[in-house]
Amino acid sequence: MAQGQATKVKKKKKSVLKRTAQSLQRAEVNRANRTRVRTMMRRLRTAITAGDATAAGNLLQPTMSAIDQAIAKGVLHENTANRYKSRLTMAFNGVKAKAAKA
Repeated sequence: MAQGQATKVKKKKKSVLKRTAQSLQRAEVNRANRTRVRTMMRRLRTAITAGDATAAGNLLQPTMSAIDQAIAKGVLHENTANRYKSRLTMAFNGVKAKAAKA
């Protein structure tokens, strides 16, 4: 189902209506969690691209924590999240090494 479209309720049974309401609530919570993680990752990538090692260092731990929370809540698959964490950490280490040389 496309994002933002309402779920069609074909039957008026109480259980069907309840399940529809629950799925809409879960979708909203999942979207909020996914957005939070993506925003934090975007901020970290921006700091890394700018070459700002101190800002990236301050953002790294909260970003990793947010990714771990997304795994626990089932928003992100574990392998996907670990790939994100690995790539962000490698990029941060590169910026940190450049800052140490200069």
